[in-house]
Amino acid sequence: MKTKMKKYTIKSILILAIGCMLHSCLDLDPKDQIADGNYWQTATDFKLFSNQFYGWTRDFKNSVYDAPHSDKRSDLIMDKGSKNVFANGTNSIPASDGNYTDAYNRIRRTNILLQKAESFANQSDIAQYIGEAKFFRAYCYFDLLQLFGNVIVVTTPIDVTAPEMQAARNDRSEVADLIIQDLKDAAELLPVTSTVEKGRVGREGAWAMLSRVALYEGTWQKFRGNTARGKDLLDIAANAAKEVINTKNFSLFAPAILGDSAQKYMFILEDTKCNPAGLQKSANTEYIFSRRHDEALAPIGVNITKECLANAQMISHKFAAMYLCQDGLPIEKSEVYKGDLKILDEYLNR
Repeated sequence: MKTKMKKYTIKSILILAIGCMLHSCLDLDPKDQIADGNYWQTATDFKLFSNQFYGWTRDFKNSVYDAPHSDKRSDLIMDKGSKNVFANGTNSIPASDGNYTDAYNRIRRTNILLQKAESFANQSDIAQYIGEAKFFRAYCYFDLLQLFGNVIVVTTPIDVTAPEMQAARNDRSEVADLIIQDLKDAAELLPVTSTVEKGRVGREGAWAMLSRVALYEGTWQKFRGNTARGKDLLDIAANAAKEVINTKNFSLFAPAILGDSAQKYMFILEDTKCNPAGLQKSANTEYIFSRRHDEALAPIGVNITKECLANAQMISHKFAAMYLCQDGLPIEKSEVYKGDLKILDEYLNR
């Protein structure tokens, strides 16, 4: 009898142990994604999640490669030995556009942070990261506004393939209003630029972006007959720009010691050895919000000189005509302009 009881006890223990093991295995968090069960508990979690937003800003690749904001999609430059299909109007309309889906995938991520922030106990601890999410949601929607005009407004974290993404598009004014409100909210939540980590957006960055958005949309509306709407937006642009100006923290990089060569050194400032004035990078207070690169942590990832020089980006006559002459006047008003009968003449006295 004792032997049987012993066997039953052992079996019961084994069954219980196996059950516990299976339960533990089922409760394991996935290793390849963020598990809500142990995330969004601290302000650091919100900061780490928001770090990904900074990889969305435009960079060197957007300038030298084919991208929505690249000059290759204008009538300014073209690749060596090829025609600019955008300039001559022979580009084709694709059946799908990665810029559209990428923007909404990014908007979804900002909406995730904003949704999780609603239930966080101490709002002041994560105010900066809420501001960053609002800034970058506006940033993504501004891309969509410029590319497509009317687009779907989504403020909850839904997938690009969700049925809601097949709804009718919102009017561009609704899109612009969301962008403007997000940037106003961001300006209230973000710390001043001088106090944030290098490379993170600050309050003045939100104001500057607000000014750019309102100037763009205000001009668009004004020249399409919507005078009142245009004026309201242009007033927003002017007031936001004034907020930045009044901080007196930013100025054009023009050290007298460098004279006319200041612009040549502005983009290569690193240490005292890289310029004759012995200036360091901190001497440049021109940028309000910048994308930071690091050789190890955040490399540029493109050979700028090879792409732009070895592959020869050819400029158009329109591009050349945009440059002022040495007397500071445009070519149509300058007496030192040599004309364009010869290619080299265009470059003289410019």
